[in-house]
Amino acid sequence: MFKRKRKDKEFEDSGDISFKKISLRDFVTGRFFTRQVVVKQLPYFLFLTMLAFSYISNHFRVEKLLKEAATLNKEIQELRIEAITTSSDLMYFSKQSVILDKVREAGIHLEELTEPPRRIVVKERD
Repeated sequence: MFKRKRKDKEFEDSGDISFKKISLRDFVTGRFFTRQVVVKQLPYFLFLTMLAFSYISNHFRVEKLLKEAATLNKEIQELRIEAITTSSDLMYFSKQSVILDKVREAGIHLEELTEPPRRIVVKERD
């Protein structure tokens, strides 16, 4: 009775959709890219291309960050070693025997205490 009209033109039959007639010559001349099917899919292909570029860009950025992190880790390790060495040297040079040797080399006339220090108590006057 009544023919139903399709609202979706996307699904309608088109005479230019046939992929069986595609040849290498169509690709070389560019005639394939002017077909209606390819033109309809062009936004999708552009979207995929944009995703591919963003993926590649993201990969390069992550690779750069990983190289920077490796460099910083190496620097942290070197600084940690330097801090341990400096701390060890400080502990060595603060030993009483080393200080006594340095004082004798400098020619300063200081004597080592033989008795412990005494506390001086001062009484307050009323």
